[in-house]
Amino acid sequence: MTIFKGSGVALVTPMKENGEISFDSLDALIEAQIAGGTDALIVCGTSGEAPTLDDPEHLEAIRFAVERTKGRIPVIAGTGSNNTAHAVMMSEESEKLGADGLLLVTPYYNKATQDGLYTHYRKIASATKLPCIVYNVPSRTGTNILPETMARLAKDQDNIAAIKEASGNISQVAKLCALTDGMLDVYSGNDDQIVPICSLGGIGVISVLANVAPRETHDMVMLCLEGRYEEAKKLQLRALPLVEQLFIEVNPIPVKAALNMQGFSVGSPRLPLTEMTDAHKATLEKAMKDFGCL
Repeated sequence: MTIFKGSGVALVTPMKENGEISFDSLDALIEAQIAGGTDALIVCGTSGEAPTLDDPEHLEAIRFAVERTKGRIPVIAGTGSNNTAHAVMMSEESEKLGADGLLLVTPYYNKATQDGLYTHYRKIASATKLPCIVYNVPSRTGTNILPETMARLAKDQDNIAAIKEASGNISQVAKLCALTDGMLDVYSGNDDQIVPICSLGGIGVISVLANVAPRETHDMVMLCLEGRYEEAKKLQLRALPLVEQLFIEVNPIPVKAALNMQGFSVGSPRLPLTEMTDAHKATLEKAMKDFGCL
């Protein structure tokens, strides 16, 4: 039940000056990503500021992305929540809207047990026929889903198809790949670990970097999948200074600033996130010019 191989962009949600979603800018982003070789769109995730989207606009952004993409690449909807019933509802609605898959962040703040995580994901996945990607990002959620729990989910629930692994722990990723042994697709959730995770059996990345450098991010994964790791390594290392700048403030503050520099008019983040500092904008701009995406 593989959804995609390659680079899935963790797409930002562009905003107008009045704070509403700018669908004209979202259309431009979608077209630029497809033209740039991106293999899947992930909408309304962390980079898409899902925590500050209300349900109607969240679902409208998903509907719009599906409509504008026209089946050219998969659209994966961010529908995770720390409220299981809410995640079920958003997942069911996204399936009706034509999404190709779901991205389900590990419940945050509640700090569920491993049994709680297992039951949470089984409940959501059982409510939809769509393939589900579990999103493990302990730095944001305060909870780490263990390899043993993911192996159990992959075995017991057919449409739990993949994991976005953003723990940053390569040893954990290695154990995950060993325990699941082909039952589960693994995507890097960190742009500085694309090549290492692909070398362990990963098939792609769900990427912030791809917002501003779609072609290079796609190529990095494809080089890995073709076994051309020396070339992939060079591209990974060349991208590191830019990746560092894209996370010098909390995501998606820097990537929105970067896209504005590229002329996409994505606006500012919604509060409680704020505009990037001028000092950080200067170092981000330099990194983008050095990488060749500005």
